Amino acid sequence: MNTLIRICIALFIPLVVLGCEATPEGAARSPESMETEQNRLAEASTKASEGDYEDALVLFHSILEDNPTSGEAYLGIGDVYLEQADYARAEPALARAAKLEPRSYEAQFRHGLSLQMLDRFLDAIQAYHRALTIDPDSVEANRNLATSYLRLDEARNALPFAERAVKLDPNDASAYVSLGAAYEGMEDWERAARAYVSASERMEPTPELMGNLLRMLVKLKRYREVISTVDTIQRFGPDANAWERAGWAWFRLGDFGESLKAYREAVAIDPTIWQAWNGVGVNRLNAWLLSEREDAGAFDEAGSAFRESLRVNGDQPKVLELVLKYRL
Repeated sequence: MNTLIRICIALFIPLVVLGCEATPEGAARSPESMETEQNRLAEASTKASEGDYEDALVLFHSILEDNPTSGEAYLGIGDVYLEQADYARAEPALARAAKLEPRSYEAQFRHGLSLQMLDRFLDAIQAYHRALTIDPDSVEANRNLATSYLRLDEARNALPFAERAVKLDPNDASAYVSLGAAYEGMEDWERAARAYVSASERMEPTPELMGNLLRMLVKLKRYREVISTVDTIQRFGPDANAWERAGWAWFRLGDFGESLKAYREAVAIDPTIWQAWNGVGVNRLNAWLLSEREDAGAFDEAGSAFRESLRVNGDQPKVLELVLKYRL
């Protein structure tokens, strides 16, 4: 799963069983039986909220034995499985709840969530649209609908819902991540960068979010911001790809010493990053040429770096041409 997308979908809602109006099929039920059912639903909900999932499931299933059309019981069962991240079991229960309670926002939204977590994005989109017909101002439904469209590479369809989520709740960091991903999918690097910055201002930075922002800054050739973002990423732990981008940015700024240092950091962490080996090679080849071809150490290191790059990725005609031209 795409990392920029994981930040948006890993959102879980508190386990709550709502007091939906039951729609029994068949004979009318007495007020006493309905009151008893509500009491049992309340008891099951309490156990679920306390983490006593096994007893809660037993109670919900016992309610269904007496009233097979209790949408609230199915919703409760689905909620328990959502809390346990057992989406395969949650989805059928929530599908039944959504069918029994077509005007229940919670049933439609939670069904969409279970489908989304099962990577059934087309079905999730339909469920979220049903939820939005009930509550058009739901931040979570707009945001998750945008995320589902993004997982299908439909950035243009995702954009209005991401924009709506941000408008409804300007403090929702995850909504800004979805908005940034939508703009990125439409190759609007400037707006994507602004959205990712807005997200970082509303949540603790994560490697995934900073990686998203880094990609946009590279696209925009904002070299010093690239370097600053790489420094932030390294606080989460060594990141070879980020160091490689820092080497690129320093090189464009003309600071070849810092560029070489960053490229060396990258290959020390991950020797398979052939782009960083090329960065080392170019820096050392330049040093050899600037020394009027006297710096043998720079020459040898350039050749070694380019050969290592070709060993990892042999399909580099320009690198091969350099090696042959300078007899590295």
